[in-house]
Amino acid sequence: MKYLLKAEEFALFLACVYLFSQLTFAWWWFPALLLLPDLSMVGYLINPAVGAVTYNLVHHKALGILIGIWGLAVGNQYLMLAGIMLVAHSSMDRVAGYGLKYADSFKHTSLGGL
Repeated sequence: MKYLLKAEEFALFLACVYLFSQLTFAWWWFPALLLLPDLSMVGYLINPAVGAVTYNLVHHKALGILIGIWGLAVGNQYLMLAGIMLVAHSSMDRVAGYGLKYADSFKHTSLGGL
């Protein structure tokens, strides 16, 4: 089951690459922005509970999907880019085994311990 879930996340990541290719941005933007959502880990400097909230907010795929749809609805490619990058990053993290975080520890995730 673990490999099936990782394959599903990888397919979603590839879908994000395709969606990005439909925008007018240069290709170098994709790798440049791919790790940007990890700035949400700054909350861990306060404590694990705050870190989990900030990390989970940014890494929740619904946020990326909503931002992307909002961009599509208003015709704003920057919002579409932001949504695509949030979903791509979250999918990449899931493929690597990083899930949403519990409040007790950075290593305690929805996918198990790291």
